[in-house]
Amino acid sequence: MKGLFNKLQSLGRTFMLPIALLPIAGLFLGLGSAFTNESLIANYGLENIMGSGTVLNGVFMMFVDVGDIVFGNLALLFAISVAFGLAKDRKEVAAMSSVVGYLTMYAAMTSWIHNLRNMDQFRQVNGLVGNVLGFEETFNMGVFGGIIIGLLVSYLHNKYYRVKFTDALSFFQGTHFVPIISTVGGTLLGILFAYVWPIVGTGIANFGEVIASSGAIGSFLYGYIYRALIPFGLHHVFYLPFWQTALGGSVEVAGEMVHGAQNIVFAQLAANEAVLPEAAKYFSFQFPLMIGGWPAAALAMYHSAKKENRAGIKGLLFGSSITSILTGITEPIEFTTLFASPFLFYGIHSVLAGFSVVLVEWLGAGVGLTFSGGLTDFIIYGILPGNDITNWMSLILPIIIWFVLYYVIFRFAIEKFDLDTPGRKEEAGEARLRTKDEYREEHGINQPAGSSTVSAEDDTSIGILEGLGGYDNLEDFTNCATRLRVTVKDGSLVDQARLRSTGSAGIMQNGQSVQVIYGTKVEGIAGDLRDFIQNNPEAAKQTNQGQSTVAPNVEEEKDESEDPKAQEILKSEVLSAPMNGEAVSLEQVEDEVFSSGMMGQGVAILPTDGAVCSPLNGEVTMIMESGHAIGLTSEQGAEVLIHVGIDTVNMNGEGFTTHVKQGDQVKVGDLLLEANLKAIKEANYPTDTMIIVTNTPDYSAVDLMTTGEVKVGDELLEVHN
Repeated sequence: MKGLFNKLQSLGRTFMLPIALLPIAGLFLGLGSAFTNESLIANYGLENIMGSGTVLNGVFMMFVDVGDIVFGNLALLFAISVAFGLAKDRKEVAAMSSVVGYLTMYAAMTSWIHNLRNMDQFRQVNGLVGNVLGFEETFNMGVFGGIIIGLLVSYLHNKYYRVKFTDALSFFQGTHFVPIISTVGGTLLGILFAYVWPIVGTGIANFGEVIASSGAIGSFLYGYIYRALIPFGLHHVFYLPFWQTALGGSVEVAGEMVHGAQNIVFAQLAANEAVLPEAAKYFSFQFPLMIGGWPAAALAMYHSAKKENRAGIKGLLFGSSITSILTGITEPIEFTTLFASPFLFYGIHSVLAGFSVVLVEWLGAGVGLTFSGGLTDFIIYGILPGNDITNWMSLILPIIIWFVLYYVIFRFAIEKFDLDTPGRKEEAGEARLRTKDEYREEHGINQPAGSSTVSAEDDTSIGILEGLGGYDNLEDFTNCATRLRVTVKDGSLVDQARLRSTGSAGIMQNGQSVQVIYGTKVEGIAGDLRDFIQNNPEAAKQTNQGQSTVAPNVEEEKDESEDPKAQEILKSEVLSAPMNGEAVSLEQVEDEVFSSGMMGQGVAILPTDGAVCSPLNGEVTMIMESGHAIGLTSEQGAEVLIHVGIDTVNMNGEGFTTHVKQGDQVKVGDLLLEANLKAIKEANYPTDTMIIVTNTPDYSAVDLMTTGEVKVGDELLEVHN
């Protein structure tokens, strides 16, 4: 259950990117609609300045068009945002593939329903058929369509962005395959929705009518659930269908059918029509809470604090009240209330939110919003369009009533039940407001399923960031087959001892350039580091002070005599030459990571052709996406890295063709990969190929058996137990 909860939270977070775009789009639409309103222009005698045909009128009409294009294509933006947000890596590929998937889904669905289904029947269902992104008379799936294709593409991307194919199809492997499979997935999804969406769309339309006909009960439940889900971060998942689909209503505006409460409100603003309270209630209810309720709650907290502490909390409460009034951001006060008394939050505040929806609809308020219900939204989408459009004056009374209710109820509850609000129990100077992150951390929200502590992978990532001088000192990083390649802003902040504590075999630093050697496990470490930075930005930033608020995993030291793996004795074996060429000692390689033995002992071959074959009987355990390096484990336990060329990771796979995949079983002499030596040389990279026993410490010695000319299959290295 917790795993599902966390997945819903992750999905909700991906919504924030397009939602963050709504304020500027709404600002353009709101200002444009207000200042092209013929009644407003006539009332103030502005026909010569802002009337039809004037420059200002043209500018404000452009504002309307710019805002409208964002609201009209939100589904596509959600598809991109969901795919981008849920992709584990190479997010730009997932984003582009989501556009391909979205377009092919609609193309397939539109063609299918026109050619193979009964369109006359579908036209009878309110809100089912519409025009979407140039597709005429298709199923209008709204943001649901974008979210669904975003989920599908993110799944396909994470599954296939590292896929490998045979030589003949190698061009289509990896990230090149993601938009291809997304095209197929979008097409199949479009065909599926040609049959499924009429059922879903009809259900949504019918449910929307049920909510509309349920009157006060439906309105109350919307307001209550919306506010009650905020501590869990799931409110975005809840309200979005009401805002953007027929669940929030369907209305004809300026001759076109519009679906979703927010779309209806802004379409009516753009058309200078009176805004329907039935649509605006999903937004108007927040103004009494943000402008009246929470500032009153802050005042009640101030008056309930110890007199000697009031001066210390005055600035905190006053500042948070002004923020709530102007912008509608209530986090500090809201979560302080939640800490002090869950009943006050769920039993009083959320209940009053529900009643607020009922009241504003009854009063006929038509004020929308794009941000969070503060005075800024109130002015732009309420006052400026005019009272005849939005009936904004009807909200003044609820704002006053909610101010009184919140003050009286909060003051009584705080003093009656001795609630721990700011300034009541702290010593002078210690009072503070509480945050969303504190609440979620204390209640285990956003924690990985089945765990309340940091994972070993995140622990390593924290250590790496600290060793590199903190998150803010990190410019960028990538990895090759054996090492993290990092650019830092200030090389003097790098702590090599801390980096070694994360399991690094060595560090090479030249000013701002740092190479941290981990061997063949580096690709997983690099991926874990990217995931940690993306999913735990606050914890990542805390490494700037050289410490993390997350306690590292500390395991008791095991007695090696009790560890079966520690008792395993690796057998001696001989490794064959994987290439034709000249065998030389590692000391001759012009790369200190290899020549110094940091990666382990081994040998280098100066190849005469590009065929790389297996030097052992065993398993392929690692293949770099760029194809220039491969890791093997023999049947006797030797772990071997074959690294073709120096710095050839920068070729991004050009000139390399792999013939095996991770997990394959191989025999001595099996072809592993082919390298285009000419292409490597033309790119100005050495072709020296290193064969390294990366678990050298597990052996008493690694001996070079021959130097000079060798052929594939010749005895090359011997490892001794």
